[in-house]
Amino acid sequence: MKKLNALFVAIGLLSSASALAQETLRYGLESQYPPFESRNASGELEGFDIELGKAICQVGNFKCSWVESSFDALIPALAAKKFDAINSAMNITEARMKSIGFTNPIYRIPSMLIVKTGSGLLPTVDSLKGKSIGVLQGSIQETFAKKHWEPQGVTVTPYQDQNQVYNDMVAGRLDGTLVMSAAGQSGFLEKPQGKAFSFAGKAVEDPVVLGVGIGFGLRKDDAKLKAALDAAIVKVQNDGTLTRLAAKFFPGIDVSVK
Repeated sequence: MKKLNALFVAIGLLSSASALAQETLRYGLESQYPPFESRNASGELEGFDIELGKAICQVGNFKCSWVESSFDALIPALAAKKFDAINSAMNITEARMKSIGFTNPIYRIPSMLIVKTGSGLLPTVDSLKGKSIGVLQGSIQETFAKKHWEPQGVTVTPYQDQNQVYNDMVAGRLDGTLVMSAAGQSGFLEKPQGKAFSFAGKAVEDPVVLGVGIGFGLRKDDAKLKAALDAAIVKVQNDGTLTRLAAKFFPGIDVSVK
């Protein structure tokens, strides 16, 4: 009996030590951007970034929690220590790296223009001059459109919620939206609301504005967390987890970081 008691005590101590070693990782996200992150009918968070975040926590021995914010407030909220890492399809760009740090790139999604089918519009200045384009506020798509299109006579209107952009397109108040292709596909084009719309032309390109891929945003001085997350990212990239999630949420889209 004494040996059994000693065994139970030992198991309890090991469990306690394991629990202590498992730190909580608070992810910050904007939850209105399917298929990356959104809430289902039961109010639960779901999407590519949610499952990716959970996989990272599992291999990195973290306990996940989630903190919601509007997309344009994520960087200020990170700086204010309301959470530990931005996990919300945020592209790594030179402009953002002036304010925060990032993990290594995890995946990449092209940005494309969505317009009404048959409109003839293309993602070029000549085609869009005099037109009105909606973008997600604080996104790289907003930065791109304001840099390349707005000075040439294109009206660029930022929205805090991408779903509001889609609503205004259907209502005829916008001529199109520049969006990450995966988000536009599953969040709009595959739904009844988007049946009269389609992608126009090819993906837009500007490495400086659009970045080198999507990673987790971090505070610059959080070197320990960056090292732990980078190691976990390599694991989910190498063990097939990232490929499996991409096939589930972004069928037909190559998300590999070049």
